[in-house]
Amino acid sequence: MSDRPTVLVPIRVLDGESIPEGTPALLSKAHVVLLGYHEVPDQTAPGQARMQFEERANQRLDEFERMLEDAGATVETRLVFTHEGQTTIDRMIAEYDCLAVLVPNATSEPEDVLVAVRGTVGTGRLVRVVAGLFADSDVGVTLYHVADEGETDEDAETLLDGIAASLVEAGIEADAIDTRVAHEGRAKDAIVDTAAGFDAVVMGESDPTLATFVFGMPAEQVADRFLGPVLVVQREKVDADEDSTTD
Repeated sequence: MSDRPTVLVPIRVLDGESIPEGTPALLSKAHVVLLGYHEVPDQTAPGQARMQFEERANQRLDEFERMLEDAGATVETRLVFTHEGQTTIDRMIAEYDCLAVLVPNATSEPEDVLVAVRGTVGTGRLVRVVAGLFADSDVGVTLYHVADEGETDEDAETLLDGIAASLVEAGIEADAIDTRVAHEGRAKDAIVDTAAGFDAVVMGESDPTLATFVFGMPAEQVADRFLGPVLVVQREKVDADEDSTTD
């Protein structure tokens, strides 16, 4: 069985966000870093907000932690009051060396997962996430690649066949893996259109810097247009700037 991949789950813990339906089942084999964060106004000190809201925020985090653990996940929690939510998320990715970040949306218990392959960069980490979450299960895995201009069918099939072989070696049943290649349209549009038939999407980070890992980038655009959860596999860890949050 594959090692548990470390997945960051950021939740705006005091803004009404919660663990969506289906998320515990999706992450049952993960090591979850559950980040509860709350953005405070510039004129408010994070420490002041912590004194006022910490107890209520921790109660919410404890509830979410139990939900994930009951499904089988291992969980670490962090509570952060910050002026810059994105900076805090970036810092947690680096601090915990997270393989992926979940953009949470509701789903049913996963049966079919779309794995969007953008190229050869980061495929090892993609394999670790997919195998870690879905090996020794009945989940079907579809490897999907939108070919670049000039890329041949043979090139695309070689790419996907190599990833499929790595997944099989890591514990995914060969007959649970399907491959698809598309040749038309922009990648994110093709992924969104194809994702409609799946319970979750796994895709790689499209930008090499943590500062733009999801929000405002194609992965988030996919999440905004796809009703299910999106796991964004991170590139190799880089140094993240320290922020001034209190946590």
